[in-house]
Amino acid sequence: MSAILTLNAGSSSIKFGLFDAESLEEEAGGQVERIGGEAELDLEIPGRAKVETRLPVANHHEAVTAILAAVAPYLDGRAVVGVGHRVVHGGPDNGAPLVLDDAAIDALTQLEPLAPLHQPHNLAAVRAAREAFPGTVQVACFDTAFHRGHPFVNDTYGLPRRFYDMGVRRYGFHGLSYDYISSKLAEAYPALHEGRVVVAHLGNGASLCAMEGGKSIATTMGFSALSGLCMGTRPGQMDAGVLLWMLDDQNMSAAEITRVLYKESGLKGLSGLTNDMRRLLESDAPEAAEAVDYFVSRVAQEVAAMAAAMEGIDALVFTGGIGENAAPIRSRVLSALAFLGFSLDESANKAGNERISSGLAALVLPTNEELVIARAVQGAL
Repeated sequence: MSAILTLNAGSSSIKFGLFDAESLEEEAGGQVERIGGEAELDLEIPGRAKVETRLPVANHHEAVTAILAAVAPYLDGRAVVGVGHRVVHGGPDNGAPLVLDDAAIDALTQLEPLAPLHQPHNLAAVRAAREAFPGTVQVACFDTAFHRGHPFVNDTYGLPRRFYDMGVRRYGFHGLSYDYISSKLAEAYPALHEGRVVVAHLGNGASLCAMEGGKSIATTMGFSALSGLCMGTRPGQMDAGVLLWMLDDQNMSAAEITRVLYKESGLKGLSGLTNDMRRLLESDAPEAAEAVDYFVSRVAQEVAAMAAAMEGIDALVFTGGIGENAAPIRSRVLSALAFLGFSLDESANKAGNERISSGLAALVLPTNEELVIARAVQGAL
């Protein structure tokens, strides 16, 4: 008997899961939050109440050590035979999970400028896990991999061709989430899986994916995780001329622009209050309402664009923290998309049902990136 550990590292948190290596049953999971500050480890065991523990965690290495201590009682003497990692950027060549060695890690490190909020922390968790489990199989699962089969028109920008050859492409992200939703549709809604589906992964990071036959053919994120939809702290679609104006007219440095784009924009910047959709929906501030209006408008516009990429749409799936939990956002998005054939079932939506429409199919499906990672590790083993 053996086990698989999954690690999904962000800038200040690591989600984790412990799976049986044969059945892939999840036996423990949770996350360490606020790494570098007053950290908290949340441990969830199926069928039991969540346990929250405050502990000093200065970096990702210490967080991995804390995770190992938390899951040790549930290993029950079994060995961890594989560790799977979410790695945001795999570049143009990685279209599948990758068993990691020194050369692979060095190559992925070169991609850090393309995902500065995520890639360094993903790889910090990889290095910590390799130290903790020397000789154990370590597998990288890329958020970009699911989108690597795009047709050229959905993979490029209107720049001189030499930039495409240098790697300036529409990579797309949230691929692990989309991979899981595709597998869920194949299992529960096979007819829709074979059709034209837009999946809306809505959270602090947000994007859409157009799927035909369960495969990605277009997505709203591009070269970086900045484009497409309005997000928690990122602006989404914008005129590149704004960046030139920031550089030339405002004399802003690249570091200052990076801070604005990654940490000060989106819902937080528009509202001047917060990037938390729950708080914005509860707020009476007009700026909060305007931020939510913009978010909904951008989602609706981009769903229509994804439908155009497929020359039609058979279903819309909501997932992610906002997609799964914010009924008012789902309601407003579907109302804006009535012209495509969606008819909101308000009572089903408020009740949190899986299907929330009476016309064209609109579904709410929880995502599970950790299970996708565990499956990849099992495949590598």
